[in-house]
Amino acid sequence: MIKKTVLFTTLVSTAFAVAAFAADPAPAAKPSIAKICTNCHKAEAGALRGYFDNVAFKSKTISLKIDESTELVKFDEDEIKVVNGEGKTGDGEFLRKIKKAHEIKIEFIEKDGVKSAVKVVEKPPVKVSKEMLMTTADVEKLVAMGPEKGKYFLFDSRPLPRFQEGFIPTAVNLPFPAFDKMVDKLPKDKNALIIFYCAGPACNMSPGSAAKAQKLGYTNLKVYVDGMPAWLEKNYGLLSTQFLKEAWIDKDIPHVLLDVRAEKETAKGFIKGAVAFPAKDSEKLIKALEIKKNAPVMVYDQSGGQDAKSVASALVAAGFKRVVVLNAGFDAWQAQKYDVIYGDLAPKATYTPKPRPGEINIAEFEKYAANLPANVMIIDVRNPDEGNSGMLKTAKLIPEEEFKGRLSEIPKDKLIITLCSTGVRAEMAYHALKALGYTNVKFVNAKIDFAKDGSYKMTKE
Repeated sequence: MIKKTVLFTTLVSTAFAVAAFAADPAPAAKPSIAKICTNCHKAEAGALRGYFDNVAFKSKTISLKIDESTELVKFDEDEIKVVNGEGKTGDGEFLRKIKKAHEIKIEFIEKDGVKSAVKVVEKPPVKVSKEMLMTTADVEKLVAMGPEKGKYFLFDSRPLPRFQEGFIPTAVNLPFPAFDKMVDKLPKDKNALIIFYCAGPACNMSPGSAAKAQKLGYTNLKVYVDGMPAWLEKNYGLLSTQFLKEAWIDKDIPHVLLDVRAEKETAKGFIKGAVAFPAKDSEKLIKALEIKKNAPVMVYDQSGGQDAKSVASALVAAGFKRVVVLNAGFDAWQAQKYDVIYGDLAPKATYTPKPRPGEINIAEFEKYAANLPANVMIIDVRNPDEGNSGMLKTAKLIPEEEFKGRLSEIPKDKLIITLCSTGVRAEMAYHALKALGYTNVKFVNAKIDFAKDGSYKMTKE
């Protein structure tokens, strides 16, 4: 009996030992192409397709967003070839003009696990025949008349999550990726005026939808190629109560919700997070708004009437870029039996964008910067010449491009905080460390001016 027990124990110990030294499962491969890009393109060896996030010339790095992942690609400013949206070719200086979130393709070579870009191609505007094009003014005239009087059908070709952020009044969502499964939304009359729009001049989804409809025999097709961005430059959009609740409030996505009703109406209840913004005082209140012009702003009155529309129009005229009216207002909210809040509305509108993945709270960082705990390490990822002109006394200078050769200096059992002078390289360093297997990493997303004596001044936009 004793021999059997010893044998069993030995076998179990051996099994645990084998398991302990077994290789970790290989991490899931990062995608090389954004899902939405696969509607028109295929993955290619030596190429990445996604959305331009940032460029850091001092660390010579491009940050590319591919769905939920981030790719860091090195570049040589003089050697790289950049093709802009107009088809013109230049060197690295052209990277400065690429807009954030614009779709790009990066062709690269890889050596020792480091990707280096040899060519960057900015997605050009889509080509649509002149007879199919519609301007913002054209769409405005039709929307003002409405579908029955204007005799048109307006389709938003963007995926549902984008439609849930707001849409052109009278539009119906017919996502290009699901077009073939949703053709029943198209009118039976093949000669009816049908208009498609999506996310702007470089978006292929509305022309792609028109092409699919043409194959189905529709003859009167138009494309509003400037799309949602151009519409919101001059007009407010529309938002359903369902989308406000499910896509914004339930997901705790930051937004500004303005209740433009009179106090006697708001006393009977309002929507969670709403700010008191009575229509009669809107001119004064708009001038006093201290929020960014690109903040998502929702406006509602009792029934989606003139008060909400007037305030929304005034906000657009004041330069706000993402203004929508809640369709059918508070009445529709109550009709859906959604939660109603009672008491006092917030007296002032505030907007704090959702932190980027890995972004550290500024107050938390300042606490560590003043008195560094033993389980925290702050890494300054700037270049040596920048560090020599001034840096935190509690930080260690390790430029991101030196990480791989200095991993012994970066412990995995501490919280690692990366910083630079703008937040751009700090975020790139955060992603670089995550790719190297570090799990407890954060970065400072702020502008920092360093003094020679170790003091600093921080500005958070």
